[in-house]
Amino acid sequence: MTTPEQFAAITQRLLDWTAAWLPDFPWRRTKDPYAIWVAVIMLQQTQVATVLPYYDRFLASFPTLSDLAAAHLDHVLKIWEGLGYYARARNLYAAARLVLERHGGRPPADREQLLALPGIGDYTAGAILSIAFGQDEPAVDGNVRRVLCRLFAVDDARQVATQRFLRELARRLLPPGQAGDFNQGLMHLGAVVCKPRQPQCSVCPLAGLCAGQRQGRQEELPRRVPRRAVPHYQVTAAVIWNDDGRVLIAQRRAEDMLGGLWEFPGGRCETDETLAECLRREIREELDLEIAVGEPVTTVRHAYSHFRITLHAFHCRVVRGKPRALDCADFRWVQPGELARFPFSVADQKIIPSLSSPSAGFEDALAGHR
Repeated sequence: MTTPEQFAAITQRLLDWTAAWLPDFPWRRTKDPYAIWVAVIMLQQTQVATVLPYYDRFLASFPTLSDLAAAHLDHVLKIWEGLGYYARARNLYAAARLVLERHGGRPPADREQLLALPGIGDYTAGAILSIAFGQDEPAVDGNVRRVLCRLFAVDDARQVATQRFLRELARRLLPPGQAGDFNQGLMHLGAVVCKPRQPQCSVCPLAGLCAGQRQGRQEELPRRVPRRAVPHYQVTAAVIWNDDGRVLIAQRRAEDMLGGLWEFPGGRCETDETLAECLRREIREELDLEIAVGEPVTTVRHAYSHFRITLHAFHCRVVRGKPRALDCADFRWVQPGELARFPFSVADQKIIPSLSSPSAGFEDALAGHR
């Protein structure tokens, strides 16, 4: 059993380490709740080094919550483009509009009011309340959960009751009035020292106080779920040209994966379906068009968090019908030079450079079809 003296020692050592080693991140230089909220959302499931340029660019585009709420979602997604997990951007945008409507444009300093906003859960609320408002609230993300499991020799962090227990441990460790610094230090410790594999116990400020280390089990805690094989899908995309040299793009529905982003329409191949058959079927289902499939544009390989794809893009032309948004939110005919204005997924972005010569691509589509 951990004694009050041990709790106090853990807290003090972590605070001392935080003061010496926590980098001067831009969100640590402000007390603006909105700017801190943006950082907390961006840092979910994303490394700090990746977030930094996006954070600066986002706040340059939307310096206040009112600016974000007044923006068009396409603009928000374009600024977010490449950061991934786009539901975070959609929820942040929706929440900003609600805060403007319900709270006069200032993020609420109340836990229940924060939890009522899209995209905010226990961790996010705790991080905002402690960092932006100085409240003594724990913020338990994946990094913190791992540190606590090792520190107190907790085997399995997946159970709901265990997660509640870890949250109470985090609350007991909080130094009154310093929860923001403590929470950020604990997160950073998990990111750079107490890593999932090969934790650097020799430089850990909590060495000697960690039950997992004393038992020699630090690397096996918390118990990991066996990884399943990562599925790999063959996916098609149609670069559909019209007589004016414009291409047809479609917008994903808000509730779909990558919702709100634009794409070259297409989809996943079914068993025993050729790429051309897949593309013709997908375009019928999505846009109510019959197309001819011409020459390949490019092939893109991309990995998402739980699966991988090989994306095959083809030059195409319409042979019958006018586009209708059957299985998409919207569609547009645009010049290739206009594509940069629209937010695309990383995989679809890799198709665009191959369209720098639209006349050649158009001729390929007319030359014949499979």
